[in-house]
Amino acid sequence: MKQIGLALVGMGLLLGAWTGSQERTTDRSQTQAISVVTTNSILEDMVQQVGQDRLQVSSLVPRGQDPHEYEPTTEDIAKVSDANLVFYNGLNLETGGNGWFSKMVRSSHKQFGKDVIAASQGVTPLYLSGHQEETDPHAWLDLANGIQYVQTITKALQEKDPQNASFYQKNADLYIVRLQALHQEAQSKFLDIPEEQRLLVTSEGAFKYFAKAYHVTPAYIWEINTEAQGTPQQLQTILDTIRQSKVKHLFLETSVAPKAMNQVAEQSQLKIYSTIFTDSLAKKGQDGDQYYTMMKWNLDKIYEGLK
Repeated sequence: MKQIGLALVGMGLLLGAWTGSQERTTDRSQTQAISVVTTNSILEDMVQQVGQDRLQVSSLVPRGQDPHEYEPTTEDIAKVSDANLVFYNGLNLETGGNGWFSKMVRSSHKQFGKDVIAASQGVTPLYLSGHQEETDPHAWLDLANGIQYVQTITKALQEKDPQNASFYQKNADLYIVRLQALHQEAQSKFLDIPEEQRLLVTSEGAFKYFAKAYHVTPAYIWEINTEAQGTPQQLQTILDTIRQSKVKHLFLETSVAPKAMNQVAEQSQLKIYSTIFTDSLAKKGQDGDQYYTMMKWNLDKIYEGLK
């Protein structure tokens, strides 16, 4: 009888251990972070700021690369297929390479507006010069639009993961306060520079939203990275524009090859003051590796270079 009793106790302990293991497994599955994929590092950081450790976030386009003409891999398609949510910029950004992102969404059996969300929803678009049907995608370079992105991202996360809705809202509110303070400071930052010096010369025409928000005039070699770059006509046009101004420095984007801007620098006898960020954040651990620090870097460097 004593042996039988010990055996029953042992069975009870095993059953209890198995049940506890099952309960822990269930708890883990219920609290497992949802998977989010973004098309670029700027959106990746925005999502991470809102979701913190409740999300697993990754970007398709690596830091430092241009999302206009990205060539997706089979691994990218698998990541999008497995994701709970996918955020893309929209506004004509991911349409290069005959629409690489749309093809990927179809291959992954996702649905636009349901689990594939345009972060730029609610933004008033600007348009490419002479192409009123083509939107300029670089809306995030105006911090007010960046705040709109964050609000759109937050709403989508709350709908997908309502159990953490208040957590996402709290993080978003704190983040937006920081972005709003930087935006308000930037709106008057450039006004002490003479207007004829406020010419922001870059390779790509990515700074229309920035220029409109912060009182500078954009000038560029080519308008968008999907078109011809550094042609003789483009170089002549930007050099004529520079000569009609009193601009002191040029700027080079981190995701653009320097060849054309080096030619402009040589022929205009102006120096490239600094690299600045457009389509990508810096590598992690470097200045500009978050959306906030990227925008602060741009604002500070452009101000110093123009003044």
